[in-house]
Amino acid sequence: MTSPITSFEEACRYLDDLQMHKIKLGLEAMRSSLAALGSPEETCPAVHVAGTNGKGSVCSMLRSVMSTAGYKTGLYTSPHLSSVRERFRIDDHYISEADFCRHMETIRHSLDGRQITYFECTTALAFLWFAENGCDLVILETGMGGRLDATNVVVPLLSIITTISLDHEQYLGTTIEEVAFEKSGIIKPHVPLISGVDDQQAQIVITRTCRERQAPLMERNKDFWLAREDNGPWLWKSAADQVILNLMEAEQPNLWQVDNISCAVAAAVQLRSSGFTIGPATIDTALAGSTWPGRMELVEMPLRYLLDGAHNQAGVDCLLSSLPHYRYRHLYVIWASMADKSYGDMLNDIGRVADVLLLTKPDSERAAEPGDLRSQLRCDQSREVQICSTVNEALELVQKRAQIEDLIVVAGSLYLVGEFRKLVVGEVVP
Repeated sequence: MTSPITSFEEACRYLDDLQMHKIKLGLEAMRSSLAALGSPEETCPAVHVAGTNGKGSVCSMLRSVMSTAGYKTGLYTSPHLSSVRERFRIDDHYISEADFCRHMETIRHSLDGRQITYFECTTALAFLWFAENGCDLVILETGMGGRLDATNVVVPLLSIITTISLDHEQYLGTTIEEVAFEKSGIIKPHVPLISGVDDQQAQIVITRTCRERQAPLMERNKDFWLAREDNGPWLWKSAADQVILNLMEAEQPNLWQVDNISCAVAAAVQLRSSGFTIGPATIDTALAGSTWPGRMELVEMPLRYLLDGAHNQAGVDCLLSSLPHYRYRHLYVIWASMADKSYGDMLNDIGRVADVLLLTKPDSERAAEPGDLRSQLRCDQSREVQICSTVNEALELVQKRAQIEDLIVVAGSLYLVGEFRKLVVGEVVP
């Protein structure tokens, strides 16, 4: 008989051991596990968020709005940067080691021989913790896809799909239409959907699914907008509402977040119809203070680091489009990729703008070797390339060479960003 879990370290080891169970798309195991736990997913109203990129940022922004409005708001996201506790948050507080350990033992004891995956386990733990604390609202980020994702066991008040592009092709499909079908799986009958999707083929799939399930659809740049005139305030508008936002100055570099902000405001406005009281000033105040570690995060100490977990083509394109908003003399790029990713085009795209490209490898079995990364560089790339066997070596090299006028971009993998951030800034969760 397996011994009870009595410490945070034991809980983490138990969870890590679950990674031996391969990803299996489907909801049967998740539903069985939650039923054995008393169906905690039915306790708290939810917002369900999917999307290739931007979903974590939208979740974080909406959590900030709802907490600022006075509601006890749970947030479940993935992956984490350095501590698994980052995935579980209520308002400004992350789950404690004691609560994590206690709920992990509850899950372990309830399984009765059934196997679950790492993500199914963390999702069940989130539902247990949120239910125990009586959250007024929980915001759930899908892990991958949507239709068969472990979070897709809820009937939410509202669903959101942020963006759709190719990623995780081995699981979600090799065409935009296939990916859109998977992500549209979070759309529930009669539950409103907010779409931030730009791709027309993807939006066709979303629109058809909403029509079939009689789910009200609100599309960004069709049913709601976020825009500004000259250097004035930003104005979010829909047919029935408007919200003035003073959160971004003219030269502030976070303009890449406009689409995510627009979706987060739309969600807050829509939640009013479910009985939540959320004023325009609350939205403005909350979004002005909202941050999302490791996603376009600027760190100055005194060298300037831009930490971004961009790891697919759409994410890298977004990162590249943001760079002109930063002023720098030389651009250093520290890059790593997972070996199971198609990273060649992304690496070459960001390499074209780098003055110095440092290729490294985070502490992950999935990480590509720096030499393999270099072999993907095309001969027309004119830059200095450095091979660094560890993230710490890359940090030491850039600290010796870069000046305060330079910009150091760290991208390509959340594993890299998490390890680098821990060295430079420290843990997200104290």
